[in-house]
Amino acid sequence: MEDLQAQVASIGALAEPSRLALYRYVAGATEPVSREQAAAAMDLPLHSVKFHLDRLVAEGLLEVEYRRLTGRTGPGAGRPSKLYRRTSRHVSVSLPERRYDLAGEVLAAAVERSTREGTPIAEAVQQVAHATGTRLGSEAPVPRRPRRAESTARLVGVLGDHGYEPRLVDDDVCLTNCPFDRLATEHTELVCGMNLALVDGVLDGLHIEGMSARLEPQPGFCCVKVATKFPA
Repeated sequence: MEDLQAQVASIGALAEPSRLALYRYVAGATEPVSREQAAAAMDLPLHSVKFHLDRLVAEGLLEVEYRRLTGRTGPGAGRPSKLYRRTSRHVSVSLPERRYDLAGEVLAAAVERSTREGTPIAEAVQQVAHATGTRLGSEAPVPRRPRRAESTARLVGVLGDHGYEPRLVDDDVCLTNCPFDRLATEHTELVCGMNLALVDGVLDGLHIEGMSARLEPQPGFCCVKVATKFPA
């Protein structure tokens, strides 16, 4: 998933009313749109339309193709027109950060596994979540000389990249945000179990020893906590 700054910049580009109207016009068109077509449809000056459309391209909201609209080829056919269409890129900003896309991937894969193998759905969710967390952890850069502090920093980095807003408190890692908050509120047992398996998988993927995750719900925090020691 893209970083928050890039997504905010893209959405911020639509704050200008004319630019937003142009984006909606191009996005709703069945065929790529030329600058001239957009200017005529929106009753805007051509130079203004060029500026706004190219800004939308720069922000990754539109993409460009070049084609001769007359269909003619060869000498005398004229220069190809610059045409705009909506990209397939998805842009979404949520504060606090939510990762319902990640939850959806885990739950969809779990349903497929349950259907294919006959595994109880709750068990399948935890299996897939753990495997997903392991993958996320294993993809993190590995320092040349791993030390305990570096391992903790890598854990904080991975969890931070996926919306948990981790904070170091002594030797523990407290998660101050739940990226699946609404789902956890409505389906607490299933989603909190998924959360625990995911974070536990991240620990395994990072090969971190001496730390463990467990459910420890507290107001204002994710239901999962990572610590070096838990009280008996």
